[in-house]
Amino acid sequence: MLAPSSAAPETAGMSKTALDRIDAHLKSRYIETGRFPGTQLLIYRRGKVVHRSSQGLADVERKVPVKDDTIYRIYSMTKPITSVAFMMLVEEGKVALDEPVAKYIPEWKDLGVFVAGTAPAFMTRPPARPMLILDLLRHTSGLTYGFQQRSNVDAAYREAKIAAVDMVGTLQSMIDNLAKIPLEFSPGEAWNYSVSADVVGYLIGKIADRPFEQFLNERIFDPLGMSDTDFHVPAAKAHRLAACYSADAGGGISFHAGERKGGFVLQDDPASSTFLSPPDFISGGGGLCSTVPDYLTFCRALINGGELDGVRLLGPKTLKLMTSNHLPGGVDLPTMSRSMFAEAAYNGIGFGLGFSVTMDPSKTLIPGTAGEFAWGGAASTAFWIDPAEELITIFMTQVLPSNAYPIRRELRTMVYAAISESNV
Repeated sequence: MLAPSSAAPETAGMSKTALDRIDAHLKSRYIETGRFPGTQLLIYRRGKVVHRSSQGLADVERKVPVKDDTIYRIYSMTKPITSVAFMMLVEEGKVALDEPVAKYIPEWKDLGVFVAGTAPAFMTRPPARPMLILDLLRHTSGLTYGFQQRSNVDAAYREAKIAAVDMVGTLQSMIDNLAKIPLEFSPGEAWNYSVSADVVGYLIGKIADRPFEQFLNERIFDPLGMSDTDFHVPAAKAHRLAACYSADAGGGISFHAGERKGGFVLQDDPASSTFLSPPDFISGGGGLCSTVPDYLTFCRALINGGELDGVRLLGPKTLKLMTSNHLPGGVDLPTMSRSMFAEAAYNGIGFGLGFSVTMDPSKTLIPGTAGEFAWGGAASTAFWIDPAEELITIFMTQVLPSNAYPIRRELRTMVYAAISESNV
């Protein structure tokens, strides 16, 4: 795969002065104040890399600087990759979005909706309709995440360690455990950030009749040359894995953003990280490690209509379908969300098949473009793609949780402020 060429920002309709201002902001507000150990930022516009910067440390304890090839835990930035992989199977006619999930997971045929009680003595009612494949991709399935800490269903997930940070068990054991826990709500009635993408990964393996991770390697990573993207970091690359930190003094991942003024503690040491060994639980929702160059390759394929340098992942019409708002009635996230947490702001934002989708920039109160799509990861990583402006932004650091600081809002504001020639 040919590496993207670089160009002066002005040749791509962007201001170097404004882009340099972003680096200064990251340095003064986040690195020098001890909020982030280090940062990496890449901006791609009109087919060229117009800005890239690496600042601070990837590993504070060992004084290892952030480099272009630093490997990051991208957590939920895994979800768009999983969704693209699934839609490849849809394009091949092997599965359809309106099929019931129970067709492929018969153990879930009689899943009820939570009414009352605690595990294992739940009271349930039948769902208004079956869970569809579509519900998994747009997070309207009725599933949840244990870290939401909002309900008795969340508590049951935590007790069973379903898709926990330590990722115990296997995809099959997750499916078996979920068969014993009711849904939060009837599928399609609400939006809730959940383990749905992990279930999509399970379905990919079942429908493609090969391990999920093998499918990703054969159909996405190897063809695109994404050689640093995997569910673990091999020994030969271990020195490139960044340390992961928590903005919470106790090493947690959940707290209110206003509680922290700066500072972090080591959460995952790269010398002893579980990411150094192949996991038993292959998480399509949050298990991948990657680099900025690799993730840019994936994003370039998407902004180019699903193809890059002769490797086609999806057709442009399928990609358009994925990046359209699929929330019932065309509403935005606040209208449907029951989630205590998600990797996106809500107002004016809808949800597609694996991505958040900007519907109305005026409601977000942040500069942007209708039709841009995005997501982020738990350790404060983020990306967005703006097809109309021919813009890709990728940001990497390693600080849990992603809502510790308003970095994504600031980046969007400052990157769009750097556009001197708008396409729209």
